[in-house]
Amino acid sequence: MPAPGTTPPEPITDTALAAGTVIGWPTPPAAPYAERMLNPSYPLRTDRLTLRPFTEDDLHPLHAIHRLPEVARYLYGEAHDLEQTRAALAKKITSAALTDEGQALSLAVQLTTTGELVGDATLFWHSRTHRSGEIGYVFHPGHHGNGYATETARVLLRLGFEELGLHRITGRLDGRNHASARVLERLGMRREAHLVENEFVKGEWTDEVIYAMLRREWDAHPLTKESR
Repeated sequence: MPAPGTTPPEPITDTALAAGTVIGWPTPPAAPYAERMLNPSYPLRTDRLTLRPFTEDDLHPLHAIHRLPEVARYLYGEAHDLEQTRAALAKKITSAALTDEGQALSLAVQLTTTGELVGDATLFWHSRTHRSGEIGYVFHPGHHGNGYATETARVLLRLGFEELGLHRITGRLDGRNHASARVLERLGMRREAHLVENEFVKGEWTDEVIYAMLRREWDAHPLTKESR
């Protein structure tokens, strides 16, 4: 609260932030980042996995993942029926590149040796001004415990930091999803917040845990070298 007889400060607006006119706040990055986009050279490969755009042929393998209640347990939605998976796949097929903020890059994750679809990975681009993004992933329970999520998340971080030029990437998860938390911790992401009963999901109050990493932390973490 301002002292009596003084003029209260002007509110900090999104426009002022975007323009870099708030005293004490750094001016957001200008061009060439203003024209930055992400159009990966596919397929993307790790030692064991191939990440690629989704196709119509992925309908039934993708449904085999998203129809399972245990996959949906810590997600906002319920397990999918076939038509819900079909609608989700149609969006994923058109999400193979990032041209502006507010978009999501969707990648099918398959075993290189067999071609089996085992996971579904996403890189969200939240803000061009603040160079922020988020990663997400789900895997078939039959392939849990093999390190595929860690391998995939590492690729997503590399894409976000090194190709899209993001400054900060987060990972958000249900507070009970300890396996996913371990994945993000192995990658060197920092546990920044535990929000207690902040959302009402599927008839119950749930906690949300937020992890984050900055570009300089990515550059310094030894595990990141494995993705380059």
